[in-house]
Amino acid sequence: MSLRDESFGALAYHHGTRRLVFVKSPALVDVLRRLGEYHSVDDALCALVEPAEHDRFANALESLARSEILSGR
Repeated sequence: MSLRDESFGALAYHHGTRRLVFVKSPALVDVLRRLGEYHSVDDALCALVEPAEHDRFANALESLARSEILSGR
């Protein structure tokens, strides 16, 4: 996956499936860029996102995983 910054957030592109997704949250773009710095998604969310927003971000990441834009290590 690669991310291209846009005024609304970013475009996420999966090179294998050629799928393109609009990521409309700059904060989510930051989380996506930094996921590799953490051992798990939960660790990343705890470090990067306010607790009240964890569920919203987790749902967004799950959606990206279901659409095959985001995959596990």
